[in-house]
Amino acid sequence: MTTSAEVGTLIIRVPVQFKRRGGRKLIITPEDAPEAVAAAAPAALDDTLVRTLVKAHRWRRRIETGKAKSITDLAEQEKVTIAYVSRLLPLTCLAPDIVVAILDGRQPRGLSVNRMLQDIPESWDEQRRLWEFPERR
Repeated sequence: MTTSAEVGTLIIRVPVQFKRRGGRKLIITPEDAPEAVAAAAPAALDDTLVRTLVKAHRWRRRIETGKAKSITDLAEQEKVTIAYVSRLLPLTCLAPDIVVAILDGRQPRGLSVNRMLQDIPESWDEQRRLWEFPERR
């Protein structure tokens, strides 16, 4: 009796990790994987990052339309701290291509809300460099 391995079966092993992010399972390719493998990985929508961007833009719109008279008023309405509102509002000044990439799930691996909130550069080019987004041409 012959086994399938004896008749030319090819076995391929791919080292991957499965992680939960934002309630979804992600397939994480190894850091040393060839670019073609990493590029072929499906987009991974980060629900937490998307929800935070949406919240920041909603809050900004409420201030701009007068529904909240100030950051302090907004914080009181939302039952959060002034510091939290102040940390999130700068997310409304991200480069448009960064926002689109995040909404499409194409953000660089390892980018998180916490990492972004540590330092939000004013320059869009600096944002791309700091968070490892492709440079615009």
